[in-house]
Amino acid sequence: MVMNGENAGSADGTGTGTGPGAGSGNGLGDGFVDGGAPGRQTSGPAASGRAVSDPAAPGRPASARTVSARAVAARAVSARAREGSSAPVGLRERKKQLTYQAVSDAAIALFLERGFDKVSVAEVAAAADISKPTLFRYFPAKEDLVLHRFADHEDESARVVAARPAGESPLDALHRHFLDGLDRRDPVTGLCDAPEVLAFMRLLYGTPALVARMYAYQGRSEAALADALGGGLPARLAAGQIVAVLRILALDNWRRIDAGESADAVRVGAARAADAAFAQLRTGLDAAARTDPDAATDG
Repeated sequence: MVMNGENAGSADGTGTGTGPGAGSGNGLGDGFVDGGAPGRQTSGPAASGRAVSDPAAPGRPASARTVSARAVAARAVSARAREGSSAPVGLRERKKQLTYQAVSDAAIALFLERGFDKVSVAEVAAAADISKPTLFRYFPAKEDLVLHRFADHEDESARVVAARPAGESPLDALHRHFLDGLDRRDPVTGLCDAPEVLAFMRLLYGTPALVARMYAYQGRSEAALADALGGGLPARLAAGQIVAVLRILALDNWRRIDAGESADAVRVGAARAADAAFAQLRTGLDAAARTDPDAATDG
């Protein structure tokens, strides 16, 4: 799915979003990690380091100089979600990740400054000091400049299920993981009031093209979780329900914080909502209807 008309028209610029990940199964996709689609370019100005040069350096275009004012916030979003992800990578892969990060930082800085729809891919490429075709080799569509940050979390729920201790059910593992995320103020749970994270989330949820593209990431998260649950129709149905629950929990948390509440103030209610949501997953809709006093009036 390619959105917004700004996408690569060649063979090396096609495809959907990249990487393993959507919202830890939670629909927010934790879009704040570097990673994204590995392996599309290992040489050229971006990979060699020009993409990470100081955007305020003399002689750079005005659009590139603008990036430095917001790039700190974009990088802080990424760093906040990278905590806890320390798997070793080789030098070549690390260079790719740094390039992805630099280009995405430049893009998000411009998007935060002027709005997603008012910044062209050509401007992002100029700010990152790479060509437009090179940019499309890294990011098949303009939306992926933002949403690639969800990539490392696209299969997070599947990984939680696969790595759960013996004797722990998949739902118990996912419930525990979500509560742990609330304690960490993980942006993927929606419970994070850091200004740079709020700015990123407002950009995401305020841009229809990004919201639409995010569903592709969520679909891949659902598919990965279904595989981890054993495959087949029952697993796909369960994965769909779990992904929806995690997405709604995270979205509700974020909406409360966006309305002005602190993460600390939302924390207790967020945990209770997660407990109720996972209880409903365990018992099913019929049981939920019997215990919900408003269910009879909801149609």
